[in-house]
Amino acid sequence: MFYRNFGGIIPAMLALINTNIMTPPIAPVGLDYIASVTNSLGVKTEILDLSGEPDKQFGIKKFFSNKNPSLVGLSFRNIDDCFWPSAKTFLPDLKTCVEKVKAVTDAPIVLGGVGFSILAERILRYSGADFGIHGDGEYATAALYRQETGGKKFNEVPGLLWRNGKEIVTNPPAWPAQISIETKRDAIDNVTYFRLGGQIGVETKRGCNRNCLYCADPIAKGRLTRVRNPKEIAAEVSALVEKGIDVFHICDCEFNIPPQHAFAVCDELIRTGLNKKIKWYVYLSTVPFSNELAEIMKKAGCVGINFTGDSASTKMLKTYRQMHLKSDIALAVKYCRQNNIKVMIDLLLGGPGETAETVKETIDFIKSVNPDCAGASLGVRIYPGTEMEKTVLSQGNLERNPNIKRKYQGQADFLFPTFYISHLLGERPAKLVGDLIGDDKRFFPPADETLSENKDHNYNDNTRLVEAIKNGARGAYWDILRQITEQDKNRAL
Repeated sequence: MFYRNFGGIIPAMLALINTNIMTPPIAPVGLDYIASVTNSLGVKTEILDLSGEPDKQFGIKKFFSNKNPSLVGLSFRNIDDCFWPSAKTFLPDLKTCVEKVKAVTDAPIVLGGVGFSILAERILRYSGADFGIHGDGEYATAALYRQETGGKKFNEVPGLLWRNGKEIVTNPPAWPAQISIETKRDAIDNVTYFRLGGQIGVETKRGCNRNCLYCADPIAKGRLTRVRNPKEIAAEVSALVEKGIDVFHICDCEFNIPPQHAFAVCDELIRTGLNKKIKWYVYLSTVPFSNELAEIMKKAGCVGINFTGDSASTKMLKTYRQMHLKSDIALAVKYCRQNNIKVMIDLLLGGPGETAETVKETIDFIKSVNPDCAGASLGVRIYPGTEMEKTVLSQGNLERNPNIKRKYQGQADFLFPTFYISHLLGERPAKLVGDLIGDDKRFFPPADETLSENKDHNYNDNTRLVEAIKNGARGAYWDILRQITEQDKNRAL
C-alpha cells in the first residue's frame, strides 16, 4: 500500500481511494490528476491506494485511524472485465469498499471514474455512496469539497449526482470544453507501479465524436473531443522521465482523433527531446491514419499501436458503424511495418448478424495483412445508452433472446456483464473461431468456456503478465503477451 501526503492552506482534508485491485496493477492516473489539481487549489489531499494491499479492510482502518476527512472520493475505473466468458463484475467489491469506509468515518463518500460515469445513477444507488461525479473529476471534486465544507449548493457542482431526500438529482456532466491539468505526477507512487505494472498512463485528450454501435466512451467522456495543450503533456512526461519512467501508454480512446492534435503532441515530444528518452504505446482508430502520421509518431517515440479493427467483413463493419474499410486495415498495418512500429488489430466478433462466413472472412483477411498480433475477442458487452442497447431491445424479450449471454441470475440487467454473441455462430462459437485461427500464434483466440484451461488476453488477474513484468518486461500488455507467445513458440521448435 502506498501513501502520499500533501499540505494545504485549509486544515480540513480530502481523502481519495484507489479501489482498482486488478493485477498487473495499473497506476490510477485519474487520482493522480485529481490530487494535483485539488492540492494546487489549496485542498489538503491524501490518497489511500488499495492496489497491492492484501487486507483491504485493515488498510482502510489503518488509513482512517488518525484522519478526519471532510470528503472521501472513491475511484471506479472498470465496471467489469468486459470479457466473455469470465464476465467478472467489480460492483460488489465497490459496494463492500463503501461499507468499510462508512464504518470508519462519517464523511460523505463521492464516486467517480470512467466506470462510474458509464452508469452513474445506477451505480450510486447500488453502492450506497452519498455523491457521484459524472465526467471529469479534477475541478468537480474540488467544487464539491468547497460546497460540502461551506455553502452546500450542490446544484452548482458540475457533473454531480446528489441525494435530495430519496431522490437523486443529476447535474449536467462535467465535460469542460478546455482541459488543463498541470501535474508533476507525484500524487501516486508511479515508480512502484512502473516496476509492478510495466507501463504508466498519460492522457492527452477526452471525449469521442464517433458513433460506434457498442462504445460507452461518449457516455463517460462526452461526444466533444477536448484536447490538452501539448506543452502541458510534454511537461507531464518530462516529470515522469525524471523519476526513471520511460515506457508509457497514451490512454486516449483514439489518439488520432482529431489527427492535428496527434501531430501537435508528437511535434512537442520531438521539440523537447523527450522522443529520445521514451517509448510509448497507443490506441488508434483505423482512419484517419497515414504514413506521415506513422512517421512522426515513430520519431516521437511510439513503438506500438493497437488499432480498433472490429472486423474485416463489410457487413459487420457497417453493423458496428465503423468508418473504415477492410482496405484501411491493410494500409494501417503497411504504414506501421514501413516505420518499424509494432501493430495489433483488435477484433470484436459475434455482433448482430455475425455468421461463420463473416468470421472466416475476417480471420482470413487479418492473416493476409500480417499484423504482429490480433485480439479475437468474442462477445459484445452491452452498455446502457449505446446503440447496441437499442439494437438488443428491438429484438424483443431479453430472457428469450438466443444471442444474450450472462452468468448472473434473475432478470437480464445491463448493470452487470451482459454480452451479445450471435446465435448464428452455433453452440460453441469460441471453438469455431479457434478452429478458423488454427495454430496461428499471431492471434489471441477467445477462451472456450467449455474447456478447463483457457489462455486469452484478459488483462485482469493475468498471472503470465505479472510474471513477465516481474522478469523485466515493459510495454503495452498486448505486446508483452505477444512476446510471451513468441518465446513459447521458439521453445517448442
